[in-house]
Amino acid sequence: MTVAIAGAAESDLGVTDASILRLQAQAITRALDDAGLALADVDGIATTGVSRFSATQMADYLGIQPSWTDSTFAGGAAFEMFVARAAQAIDAGQCETVLITFASNQRSARSRTLGGVTDAHTPEAVFEAPYAPLYPISYYAMAAQRYLHVYGAKREQLAEVAVAAREWALLNPKAFRYGKGPLTTEDVLDAPMISTPLTAADCCLVTDGGGAVVVTSLDRARDLRRPPVIVLGYGESTTNTSMTSADDLLRPGSSDSGRRAFAMAGLDPSDVDVTEVYDSFTITVLLTLEGLGFCAPGEAASFVEGARIRPGGDFPLNTNGGGLSYCHPGQYGLLLLIEAVRQLRGESGDRQVPDAEIALAHGTGGILSSHATVLLGVDR
Repeated sequence: MTVAIAGAAESDLGVTDASILRLQAQAITRALDDAGLALADVDGIATTGVSRFSATQMADYLGIQPSWTDSTFAGGAAFEMFVARAAQAIDAGQCETVLITFASNQRSARSRTLGGVTDAHTPEAVFEAPYAPLYPISYYAMAAQRYLHVYGAKREQLAEVAVAAREWALLNPKAFRYGKGPLTTEDVLDAPMISTPLTAADCCLVTDGGGAVVVTSLDRARDLRRPPVIVLGYGESTTNTSMTSADDLLRPGSSDSGRRAFAMAGLDPSDVDVTEVYDSFTITVLLTLEGLGFCAPGEAASFVEGARIRPGGDFPLNTNGGGLSYCHPGQYGLLLLIEAVRQLRGESGDRQVPDAEIALAHGTGGILSSHATVLLGVDR
């Protein structure tokens, strides 16, 4: 059975002073309205957060008793994974309409903590914790340092990812950095150093916010309010928990998740019109582009040059401003899907990519630990 995303919406974003459940309820109400559905139509929930009982808590809060739930915790990649799980559950007849939802109030709560205590006997506790790395930036900084060393890339090339994200954010009234003015390469390089070679401007935002998407069968979606966005393919890969167990810092799991998604969809990277990838840090983008096959290993630094990924460039990337300049509520993967849907429905206003028919959304979780790719297409 072919499935589609029938509705998509964000909650309030930025600094909200709202509870997590209230933000989720906002997003859910808006996404259902976008699809032309009611809460009574929902029989599946996929969500994740600090609570181990995220889906149970959400169902209770909404006052529904779903026949299927998923609370997979895989960081920023979980939401692309949820698309696959929802498609499989609908195909198996376990449910008909799935809400994928997430929210966080990290900025209002003045916290980046996701909870939990490290087991004293894990490899990261034994071999990494004694050196007091900053989680997760020190790990991404090691990958960035390795990338610059092995490939001879320049910091200016890495900075281009943040500069381009800001250019897109300036076209998005919902972006946290909207109206803040452009970001220059010098601004990125001169920002406070957080973990060498990454400065504050290489790092994602800390904001409140969240979103929801509604997944159902394509046949049903065609009878609803908005044009359906078809799920063409998906793939995932889980590679490591700690850097100690990572075989190669420069070969992310996106190489496997992307290969599987493209194979399922019968597509290749040249078919993609708009690309939304997790940008927790600027290095995340370069490694992901290479892993997904848009360029060869070591080539992403030059691939993004020449304003290619900025508005008007020939490779539209992170068109809402990304986690670097639009919104990053701790786990960003769901917002990648929402922007991909809007681009394919032609609803992105000044940042709309002309004639977009195929979109890719790729989530990354942990410290380059979990990877999930989803390919979406218009209903021709």
